[in-house]
Amino acid sequence: MAGGLVALLDDVAALARIAAASIDDVAAGAGKASIKAAGVVVDDAAVTPRYVHGVDPKRELSIIARIAKGSLRNKLLFILPALLVLSQFLPWVLTPVLMLGGAYLCFEGAEKIWHVLHPHHEKVEEPASAQGPEAEDQVVKSAITTDFILSTEIMVISLNEVADESFWSRAIILAVVALGITALVYGVVALIVRMDDVGVGLAQRTSTLAQRTGKLLVKAMPKVLSALSVIGIAAMLWVGGHILLVGTDDLGWHWLYGKVHDLEHWIADVMPVADGAFEWVGNTAASAVLGLVVGAVVVALVTGVKRLRRH
Repeated sequence: MAGGLVALLDDVAALARIAAASIDDVAAGAGKASIKAAGVVVDDAAVTPRYVHGVDPKRELSIIARIAKGSLRNKLLFILPALLVLSQFLPWVLTPVLMLGGAYLCFEGAEKIWHVLHPHHEKVEEPASAQGPEAEDQVVKSAITTDFILSTEIMVISLNEVADESFWSRAIILAVVALGITALVYGVVALIVRMDDVGVGLAQRTSTLAQRTGKLLVKAMPKVLSALSVIGIAAMLWVGGHILLVGTDDLGWHWLYGKVHDLEHWIADVMPVADGAFEWVGNTAASAVLGLVVGAVVVALVTGVKRLRRH
Protein backbone atom coordinates (compact mmCIF):
# COMPACT_ATOMS: atom_id res chain seq x y z
CA MET A 1 0.00 0.00 0.00
CA ALA A 2 2.82 2.34 0.96
CA GLY A 3 4.61 1.40 -2.25
CA GLY A 4 1.48 2.22 -4.27
CA LEU A 5 1.19 5.58 -2.51
CA VAL A 6 4.84 6.38 -3.25
CA ALA A 7 4.34 5.42 -6.88
CA LEU A 8 1.25 7.63 -7.05
CA LEU A 9 3.17 10.53 -5.54
CA ASP A 10 5.95 9.98 -8.06
CA ASP A 11 3.42 10.05 -10.89
CA VAL A 12 1.91 13.26 -9.52
CA ALA A 13 5.36 14.81 -9.24
CA ALA A 14 6.15 13.75 -12.82
CA LEU A 15 2.90 15.26 -14.07
CA ALA A 16 3.67 18.47 -12.19
CA ARG A 17 7.10 18.64 -13.82
CA ILE A 18 5.55 18.09 -17.26
CA ALA A 19 2.95 20.78 -16.57
CA ALA A 20 5.64 23.18 -15.37
CA ALA A 21 7.72 22.46 -18.47
CA SER A 22 4.66 23.04 -20.66
CA ILE A 23 4.01 26.36 -18.94
CA ASP A 24 7.64 27.31 -19.50
CA ASP A 25 7.34 26.34 -23.18
CA VAL A 26 4.16 28.38 -23.56
CA ALA A 27 5.75 31.38 -21.84
CA ALA A 28 8.88 31.09 -23.99
CA GLY A 29 6.82 30.70 -27.16
CA ALA A 30 4.57 33.61 -26.28
CA GLY A 31 7.57 35.80 -25.48
CA LYS A 32 9.30 34.89 -28.73
CA ALA A 33 6.16 35.53 -30.74
CA SER A 34 5.39 38.82 -29.00
CA ILE A 35 8.88 40.23 -29.55
CA LYS A 36 8.67 39.64 -33.32
CA ALA A 37 5.30 41.40 -33.42
CA ALA A 38 6.68 44.45 -31.59
CA GLY A 39 6.60 46.67 -34.68
CA VAL A 40 2.85 46.30 -35.09
CA VAL A 41 2.29 46.66 -31.34
CA VAL A 42 4.06 50.04 -31.29
CA ASP A 43 2.00 51.19 -34.26
CA ASP A 44 -1.20 50.00 -32.56
CA ALA A 45 -0.32 51.97 -29.43
CA ALA A 46 0.49 55.04 -31.54
CA VAL A 47 -2.71 54.88 -33.62
CA THR A 48 -5.33 54.26 -30.93
CA PRO A 49 -5.03 57.52 -28.89
CA ARG A 50 -6.30 59.58 -31.84
CA TYR A 51 -9.71 57.93 -31.48
CA VAL A 52 -10.29 59.67 -28.16
CA HIS A 53 -8.80 63.01 -29.18
CA GLY A 54 -11.18 65.77 -28.11
CA VAL A 55 -13.49 63.39 -26.27
CA ASP A 56 -14.86 64.26 -22.82
CA PRO A 57 -12.16 63.02 -20.38
CA LYS A 58 -14.86 61.19 -18.43
CA ARG A 59 -15.54 59.01 -21.49
CA GLU A 60 -11.94 58.33 -22.57
CA LEU A 61 -11.33 55.21 -20.47
CA SER A 62 -14.78 53.87 -21.27
CA ILE A 63 -14.14 54.18 -25.01
CA ILE A 64 -10.69 52.60 -24.70
CA ALA A 65 -12.20 49.70 -22.72
CA ARG A 66 -14.80 49.13 -25.45
CA ILE A 67 -12.10 49.16 -28.14
CA ALA A 68 -9.96 46.74 -26.08
CA LYS A 69 -12.90 44.32 -25.75
CA GLY A 70 -13.49 44.50 -29.48
CA SER A 71 -9.80 43.90 -30.14
CA LEU A 72 -9.76 40.82 -27.90
CA ARG A 73 -12.92 39.52 -29.57
CA ASN A 74 -11.25 39.98 -32.97
CA LYS A 75 -8.21 38.01 -31.90
CA LEU A 76 -9.85 35.14 -30.00
CA LEU A 77 -13.10 34.55 -31.88
CA PHE A 78 -12.14 35.27 -35.49
CA ILE A 79 -8.41 35.53 -36.17
CA LEU A 80 -7.14 32.75 -33.87
CA PRO A 81 -9.48 29.97 -35.13
CA ALA A 82 -8.88 30.93 -38.78
CA LEU A 83 -5.09 30.87 -38.38
CA LEU A 84 -5.14 27.58 -36.49
CA VAL A 85 -7.17 25.94 -39.28
CA LEU A 86 -4.79 27.30 -41.91
CA SER A 87 -1.70 26.21 -39.98
CA GLN A 88 -3.14 22.72 -39.50
CA PHE A 89 -4.47 22.00 -42.99
CA LEU A 90 -2.86 24.56 -45.32
CA PRO A 91 0.46 25.49 -43.69
CA TRP A 92 1.97 26.51 -47.05
CA VAL A 93 -0.50 29.41 -47.18
CA LEU A 94 1.01 31.06 -44.10
CA THR A 95 4.16 32.35 -45.80
CA PRO A 96 2.26 34.20 -48.59
CA VAL A 97 -0.26 35.50 -46.02
CA LEU A 98 2.60 36.65 -43.81
CA MET A 99 4.26 38.37 -46.77
CA LEU A 100 1.00 40.16 -47.60
CA GLY A 101 0.91 41.40 -44.02
CA GLY A 102 4.55 42.46 -44.35
CA ALA A 103 3.78 44.37 -47.55
CA TYR A 104 0.88 46.08 -45.79
CA LEU A 105 3.20 47.10 -42.94
CA CYS A 106 5.65 48.54 -45.47
CA PHE A 107 2.76 50.41 -47.13
CA GLU A 108 1.61 51.87 -43.79
CA GLY A 109 5.11 53.01 -42.87
CA ALA A 110 5.80 54.55 -46.29
CA GLU A 111 2.35 56.20 -46.37
CA LYS A 112 3.00 57.87 -43.01
CA ILE A 113 6.32 59.20 -44.33
CA TRP A 114 4.54 60.45 -47.46
CA HIS A 115 1.99 62.34 -45.35
CA VAL A 116 4.81 63.93 -43.34
CA LEU A 117 6.57 65.05 -46.53
CA HIS A 118 3.33 66.12 -48.24
CA PRO A 119 0.92 67.19 -45.49
CA HIS A 120 -2.70 67.76 -46.38
CA HIS A 121 -5.34 69.46 -44.32
CA GLU A 122 -8.23 67.30 -43.17
CA LYS A 123 -11.66 68.48 -42.14
CA VAL A 124 -11.81 68.97 -38.38
CA GLU A 125 -14.85 67.23 -36.88
CA GLU A 126 -16.52 67.66 -33.54
CA PRO A 127 -15.52 65.25 -30.77
CA ALA A 128 -17.61 62.10 -30.54
CA SER A 129 -18.88 63.15 -27.11
CA ALA A 130 -20.26 66.37 -28.56
CA GLN A 131 -22.13 64.52 -31.30
CA GLY A 132 -23.87 62.00 -29.04
CA PRO A 133 -23.82 58.24 -28.31
CA GLU A 134 -24.26 57.25 -31.98
CA ALA A 135 -21.12 59.15 -33.01
CA GLU A 136 -19.23 57.58 -30.11
CA ASP A 137 -20.39 54.13 -31.27
CA GLN A 138 -19.12 54.95 -34.75
CA VAL A 139 -15.72 55.94 -33.35
CA VAL A 140 -15.48 52.63 -31.45
CA LYS A 141 -16.56 50.67 -34.53
CA SER A 142 -13.96 52.43 -36.69
CA ALA A 143 -11.22 51.77 -34.14
CA ILE A 144 -12.13 48.07 -33.87
CA THR A 145 -12.10 47.74 -37.66
CA THR A 146 -8.61 49.25 -37.85
CA ASP A 147 -7.54 47.09 -34.93
CA PHE A 148 -8.70 43.97 -36.83
CA ILE A 149 -6.06 44.61 -39.50
CA LEU A 150 -3.31 45.27 -36.95
CA SER A 151 -4.39 42.30 -34.82
CA THR A 152 -4.29 40.00 -37.84
CA GLU A 153 -0.72 41.09 -38.56
CA ILE A 154 0.27 40.53 -34.92
CA MET A 155 -1.28 37.06 -34.79
CA VAL A 156 0.16 35.93 -38.15
CA ILE A 157 3.65 37.11 -37.16
CA SER A 158 3.27 35.36 -33.80
CA LEU A 159 2.03 32.13 -35.39
CA ASN A 160 4.99 32.08 -37.77
CA GLU A 161 7.35 32.11 -34.76
CA VAL A 162 5.71 29.01 -33.21
CA ALA A 163 4.68 27.15 -36.38
CA ASP A 164 6.68 24.05 -35.34
CA GLU A 165 4.73 23.60 -32.10
CA SER A 166 1.83 21.15 -31.74
CA PHE A 167 -1.73 22.28 -32.53
CA TRP A 168 -2.77 22.82 -28.91
CA SER A 169 0.53 24.49 -28.04
CA ARG A 170 0.01 26.93 -30.92
CA ALA A 171 -3.55 27.58 -29.73
CA ILE A 172 -2.49 28.26 -26.14
CA ILE A 173 0.51 30.38 -27.11
CA LEU A 174 -1.53 32.52 -29.51
CA ALA A 175 -4.26 32.94 -26.89
CA VAL A 176 -1.63 34.09 -24.38
CA VAL A 177 -0.18 36.48 -26.98
CA ALA A 178 -3.66 37.85 -27.74
CA LEU A 179 -4.42 38.47 -24.06
CA GLY A 180 -0.98 39.86 -23.23
CA ILE A 181 -0.63 42.19 -26.20
CA THR A 182 -4.19 43.51 -25.87
CA ALA A 183 -3.63 44.26 -22.19
CA LEU A 184 -0.25 45.86 -22.94
CA VAL A 185 -1.41 48.02 -25.86
CA TYR A 186 -4.60 49.34 -24.31
CA GLY A 187 -3.05 49.68 -20.86
CA VAL A 188 -0.35 51.88 -22.39
CA VAL A 189 -2.97 53.78 -24.40
CA ALA A 190 -4.99 54.42 -21.24
CA LEU A 191 -1.87 55.79 -19.53
CA ILE A 192 -1.06 57.98 -22.52
CA VAL A 193 -4.50 59.56 -22.87
CA ARG A 194 -4.72 60.24 -19.14
CA MET A 195 -1.19 61.60 -18.82
CA ASP A 196 -2.20 65.20 -19.44
CA ASP A 197 -5.14 64.95 -17.00
CA VAL A 198 -2.83 63.60 -14.31
CA GLY A 199 -0.42 66.43 -15.12
CA VAL A 200 -3.14 69.07 -14.80
CA GLY A 201 -4.20 67.60 -11.46
CA LEU A 202 -0.64 67.65 -10.14
CA ALA A 203 -0.07 71.21 -11.42
CA GLN A 204 -3.00 72.42 -9.32
CA ARG A 205 -1.56 71.13 -6.06
CA THR A 206 0.27 73.30 -3.55
CA SER A 207 3.49 71.29 -3.61
CA THR A 208 6.20 72.81 -5.81
CA LEU A 209 7.45 69.34 -6.80
CA ALA A 210 3.94 68.23 -7.76
CA GLN A 211 3.42 71.38 -9.83
CA ARG A 212 6.69 70.89 -11.70
CA THR A 213 5.94 67.23 -12.31
CA GLY A 214 2.45 68.08 -13.55
CA LYS A 215 3.70 70.73 -15.97
CA LEU A 216 6.37 68.31 -17.21
CA LEU A 217 3.73 65.63 -17.91
CA VAL A 218 1.51 68.08 -19.81
CA LYS A 219 4.43 69.32 -21.91
CA ALA A 220 5.66 65.77 -22.50
CA MET A 221 2.36 64.47 -23.89
CA PRO A 222 2.77 65.74 -27.50
CA LYS A 223 6.42 64.64 -27.53
CA VAL A 224 5.50 61.14 -26.34
CA LEU A 225 2.91 60.79 -29.10
CA SER A 226 5.37 62.11 -31.70
CA ALA A 227 8.08 59.72 -30.50
CA LEU A 228 5.64 56.80 -30.60
CA SER A 229 4.70 57.72 -34.15
CA VAL A 230 8.35 57.86 -35.32
CA ILE A 231 9.23 54.60 -33.56
CA GLY A 232 6.11 53.00 -35.01
CA ILE A 233 7.06 54.00 -38.58
CA ALA A 234 10.62 52.69 -38.19
CA ALA A 235 9.38 49.45 -36.61
CA MET A 236 6.80 48.87 -39.38
CA LEU A 237 9.39 49.31 -42.13
CA TRP A 238 11.89 47.06 -40.34
CA VAL A 239 9.44 44.28 -39.47
CA GLY A 240 7.66 44.45 -42.83
CA GLY A 241 10.92 44.41 -44.77
CA HIS A 242 12.31 41.53 -42.70
CA ILE A 243 9.12 39.50 -43.25
CA LEU A 244 9.52 39.97 -47.01
CA LEU A 245 13.22 39.04 -46.85
CA VAL A 246 12.57 35.82 -44.96
CA GLY A 247 9.48 35.04 -47.04
CA THR A 248 11.30 35.29 -50.37
CA ASP A 249 14.03 33.06 -48.98
CA ASP A 250 11.49 30.48 -47.77
CA LEU A 251 9.82 30.47 -51.19
CA GLY A 252 13.13 29.64 -52.86
CA TRP A 253 14.21 33.10 -54.02
CA HIS A 254 17.52 33.16 -52.14
CA TRP A 255 19.33 35.93 -53.99
CA LEU A 256 17.96 38.88 -52.00
CA TYR A 257 18.52 37.45 -48.53
CA GLY A 258 21.89 36.14 -49.73
CA LYS A 259 22.98 39.72 -50.40
CA VAL A 260 21.91 40.70 -46.87
CA HIS A 261 23.93 37.78 -45.46
CA ASP A 262 26.91 38.97 -47.51
CA LEU A 263 26.48 42.41 -45.93
CA GLU A 264 26.40 40.83 -42.45
CA HIS A 265 29.59 38.86 -43.17
CA TRP A 266 31.31 42.01 -44.48
CA ILE A 267 30.33 43.93 -41.33
CA ALA A 268 31.57 41.05 -39.17
CA ASP A 269 34.96 41.16 -40.93
CA VAL A 270 35.27 44.94 -40.65
CA MET A 271 34.01 45.17 -37.04
CA PRO A 272 34.55 41.78 -35.36
CA VAL A 273 33.41 43.06 -31.95
CA ALA A 274 30.18 43.44 -29.98
CA ASP A 275 29.17 39.79 -30.53
CA GLY A 276 27.17 40.27 -33.71
CA ALA A 277 25.51 43.54 -32.73
CA PHE A 278 26.74 45.30 -35.87
CA GLU A 279 25.59 42.42 -38.07
CA TRP A 280 22.13 42.77 -36.54
CA VAL A 281 22.19 46.50 -37.28
CA GLY A 282 23.13 45.73 -40.88
CA ASN A 283 20.30 43.21 -41.23
CA THR A 284 17.83 45.64 -39.64
CA ALA A 285 18.93 48.52 -41.87
CA ALA A 286 18.67 46.37 -44.99
CA SER A 287 15.20 45.20 -43.94
CA ALA A 288 14.09 48.80 -43.31
CA VAL A 289 15.42 49.95 -46.71
CA LEU A 290 13.61 47.09 -48.44
CA GLY A 291 10.48 47.95 -46.47
CA LEU A 292 10.71 51.59 -47.53
CA VAL A 293 11.22 50.68 -51.21
CA VAL A 294 8.33 48.19 -51.28
CA GLY A 295 6.13 50.56 -49.29
CA ALA A 296 6.90 53.46 -51.65
CA VAL A 297 5.98 51.31 -54.66
CA VAL A 298 2.68 50.28 -53.06
CA VAL A 299 1.90 53.89 -52.06
CA ALA A 300 2.55 55.00 -55.67
CA LEU A 301 0.25 52.25 -57.01
CA VAL A 302 -2.53 53.06 -54.52
CA THR A 303 -2.25 56.80 -55.23
CA GLY A 304 -2.36 56.17 -58.97
CA VAL A 305 -5.46 53.97 -58.66
CA LYS A 306 -7.20 56.63 -56.53
CA ARG A 307 -6.46 59.30 -59.13
CA LEU A 308 -7.77 57.10 -61.95
CA ARG A 309 -10.98 56.46 -59.98
CA ARG A 310 -11.47 60.19 -59.39
CA HIS A 311 -11.16 60.88 -63.13
